[in-house]
Amino acid sequence: MMENKNRYYNLLKVDNGRHNEIDLGEKIGLNEKETMGIIVQLLSEHRVEYRENRACNYRVLKKSSKKKAGNI
Repeated sequence: MMENKNRYYNLLKVDNGRHNEIDLGEKIGLNEKETMGIIVQLLSEHRVEYRENRACNYRVLKKSSKKKAGNI
């Protein structure tokens, strides 16, 4: 499951909203239930957010600069 999550996350990032989230999952062999499970995990990890991004309803979050500022 972890491998599929990373593959899906990277595909979502590269696709940049050109396809909807379910179609992206199907590209890597996931069904709708598996895709939505991965999206739930990514949401809980704050790696994506629910925001319309062209054809897709989810958007990859950029890394927080707060973490970088804390390491100075």
